[in-house]
Amino acid sequence: MPSPIEDYALIGDCLTAALVGRNGSIDWLCWPTFDSDATFAALLGKPEHGRWQIAPAEEPAGVTRAYRGDTLILETRFVGKDGTVTLIDFMPPRGKSSDIVRIVRADRGTMKMRMELVLRFGSGTSVPWVRKLEDGTLQAIAGPDMVVLRSDVETHGEGMTTVAEFTVRAGETLSFVLTYDASHLPIPEPIDVHQALAETEAFWDEWSARGNFKGRHRNLIQRSLVTLKALTYAPTGGIVAAPTTSLPEKLGGERNWDYRFCWIRDATFTLLALTNSGYQEEAAAWHNWLLRAVAGSPADMQIMYSITGQRRLLEWTAPWLPGYEGATPVRFGNAAHAQLQLDVYGELMDAFHQARVTKLQLDGETWPIELALLKHLAEIWSEPDSGIWERRGPGRHYVFSKAMCWVAFDRGIKGVERFGLKGPVDEWRDIRNRIHADICAHGFDKKQNSYVESYGSQMLDASLLLLPAIGFLPPSDPRIAGTIAAIEKHLMRDGFVLRHDPRETPPGEQQPIEGAFLACTLWLADAYVLSNRVDEARILFWRVASIANDVGLLSEEYDTHERRLTGNFPQALTHIALVNTAQNIFAALHPTKPAVQRSEESSSKERSEA
Repeated sequence: MPSPIEDYALIGDCLTAALVGRNGSIDWLCWPTFDSDATFAALLGKPEHGRWQIAPAEEPAGVTRAYRGDTLILETRFVGKDGTVTLIDFMPPRGKSSDIVRIVRADRGTMKMRMELVLRFGSGTSVPWVRKLEDGTLQAIAGPDMVVLRSDVETHGEGMTTVAEFTVRAGETLSFVLTYDASHLPIPEPIDVHQALAETEAFWDEWSARGNFKGRHRNLIQRSLVTLKALTYAPTGGIVAAPTTSLPEKLGGERNWDYRFCWIRDATFTLLALTNSGYQEEAAAWHNWLLRAVAGSPADMQIMYSITGQRRLLEWTAPWLPGYEGATPVRFGNAAHAQLQLDVYGELMDAFHQARVTKLQLDGETWPIELALLKHLAEIWSEPDSGIWERRGPGRHYVFSKAMCWVAFDRGIKGVERFGLKGPVDEWRDIRNRIHADICAHGFDKKQNSYVESYGSQMLDASLLLLPAIGFLPPSDPRIAGTIAAIEKHLMRDGFVLRHDPRETPPGEQQPIEGAFLACTLWLADAYVLSNRVDEARILFWRVASIANDVGLLSEEYDTHERRLTGNFPQALTHIALVNTAQNIFAALHPTKPAVQRSEESSSKERSEA
């Protein structure tokens, strides 16, 4: 059985990433890129589906771990009765090939160690052909994939597993390097392990030194930014929502989705987190990925794309994988890519607007695309859609979707009024006003004194917490205060926020359908900041921060009953929200600092009230 989600740490080379358990086992890795088939898939099954473990031969008395400073170099310390060993794991920034380096360093006494390598290409389906070369290098090939292992110790086969048993003594260091390349290419050249370690440390130290957050939780925020960088596909600037697929939103449940793609919905949140943290280059790279991905007809725009901008993300299941703790089906691809989700038009327009505000250096001009988007949106904004949470079933008139349509036209108007761009601004004002009136007439429940999930419904939705942040209504509006109060009453569980109203049970499911949604909990903290409830915002922020695992990573959701992280891990949106909320609280406590709220009106109001 795989480890609890919170027991994993992340290593990566900005093209793919691996999850390393506290037990020294790499249980998940898609090679050579985030969206490739998995080479290690034990996370969604058993060791026989692929893993690489280096650990003490006997159960250690204690295990601690930490990243080396602000890098992505993981150090796991095993303490035994006769000695102490540190396992150093990292992936050097990609050279000609992709490498995982594992260094075993004996710090005290002696310790017997064991290595077990189970290679399974095709996400657990393909057993490779393995041979040992004259120099001792182990080569494994299956179809298009090749992996080679170079190690300082002798290996041998046990069944379908490559193993090594060895003893390390104080002052001794042994290394293991696993390298991936295409099977038709020559065997990759060996790397200098110690040079690779020094260069990897220098890379991350230099990158982290650009971070500008000076608040109380600086280390946690910088770890979130390092994680965001690790989830970036360097060649294109695309940022995956998570490096995993099918980690369940509810333990043992069926809500298991593939998050190894880039969501348009995260655009503005990501842009703000990066630009306000000192990472202009990464923000520009992300924005340029957006620009390339959505190029074409607005009618063909999707809610998500691959790391390269590919549009066809067909969803299929892998019945040979038993799922994380039995949660099936295991899914690859994501059928939601074909849904109509109107909010993404607002997200995209807001991202383009924020890029102008922050003066990002871009590869091309976005205004012609924005004009085409607004022309298309003028024709479809009144249609039902699948909503921000990607409901699978008949469309509804979701309030947040409509509010983001309002944002799209609002940002278009600002492009004309603030930046001198040309467009049918009178027509846009008329549509903006009609959308606003439509939402207020059909999306507000007077009985609850709250906006609701969709027209005609009495159910709530945590995305409504973003209404003041996007500038739809000022934080002081009684309807916003009523919406916050209703969410506090109905969507809070043990101090965290659910994204769905627990009073509504989807067909065929029993409550609770999933854990608390961590980004939504932080959105409530942002709403508190805008409402001049900064102390309450700080409590919520700390509540989320306190459930990060021992190396500062968070997943999508949190099961408050089991006290466990759930959903895909680590989750970019959660870490982005953590960064933005920290920036907002810091700005509220230091009024001369800029906030990262999305509406200029909201930001200025928050600063004046702080």
